[in-house]
Amino acid sequence: MLEKSILDRISAVYGWEQPEVLPVHSGLINTTLKILVGGNTFLLQKVNTRVFHHPEKIDDNLRMLQLYLAEHAPGYLFTAPVLNTTGKGLIEINGDHYRVFEWVKGSHTIDTVQEPAQAREAAAQFGQFTALLEGFDARKLHITLPDFHNLGLRVQQFEQAAANGNAERINESADTIAYLRSQSYILDQFETFTRSPETRQRVTHHDTKISNILFDEQDKGLCVIDLDTVMPGYFLSDLGDMYRTYVCPVSEEEKDLDRITVRKPFMEAIRSGYLSAMDTTLSNFEKDHFELGGQVLIYMQAIRFLADYLNNDIYYGSRYPGHNLVRARNQARLLEGFNEVID
Repeated sequence: MLEKSILDRISAVYGWEQPEVLPVHSGLINTTLKILVGGNTFLLQKVNTRVFHHPEKIDDNLRMLQLYLAEHAPGYLFTAPVLNTTGKGLIEINGDHYRVFEWVKGSHTIDTVQEPAQAREAAAQFGQFTALLEGFDARKLHITLPDFHNLGLRVQQFEQAAANGNAERINESADTIAYLRSQSYILDQFETFTRSPETRQRVTHHDTKISNILFDEQDKGLCVIDLDTVMPGYFLSDLGDMYRTYVCPVSEEEKDLDRITVRKPFMEAIRSGYLSAMDTTLSNFEKDHFELGGQVLIYMQAIRFLADYLNNDIYYGSRYPGHNLVRARNQARLLEGFNEVID
């Protein structure tokens, strides 16, 4: 779980005596453990530097946002790393980076969206996060994942894979390649959106799955968590990722395409929740492009899965033959259903 020598070094800089270590069965990127010490509970996290190459930039981002919110929204629950005895939020041991968060008592997370009320709560929390930081200059933030939501780059990578990837897989995926190429107008619309003087970049979370919200015992949202991807961005990124992950009753792993449907009440709940915090912040032009966010994020994920399949699964990996093709067709069907609902 964690070598004793490493735990001892971490304990020394956080002043822990005889900590008890428990596993946490959540999180896809970073390794997280629960620490019980002296009647207090913490989360200890090892940052995945294969994904986040510069964890110090994440720590710097969180510290800037924490200071801003402490001054301008002191009542907001912001989950920043605990400073250790060296005055830092990170400790490096043998090339690995660790950080500690306080456990939020009475909180829990949700893995899948079951009810529109949950979607609305989550959307309200992500909207509030961006709204409270409206006065913060997003350009000060470090880019922790370059080109993360760069749709133009993803389309270029997709086309390169479709031209130069595994020939057998290209042939097998011909129908999906053709469909996704027919959706390239989404890139044109997105680029028109970003060029408009009525849009702007803000402090954006970029990973708005439901598990990145803390809920209280009454299932009311408390705050957003997992802030490693917070960067300057367009609100479409946050809104679109909620559409992509909340509106369908099954996940991107579902093989049965007939089960992939779009739940309109969940779409309405996302819009309502997000606008409850962002209504006065967004321009009318931005509000008119809500659904574009869903199209962009679903389309982008579909072409990323398919490009990876054509490139022999070098990025996402594959748990069984054709796994990323299943994912790509899943997201292509979701895009098709989403387009039908918004037409």
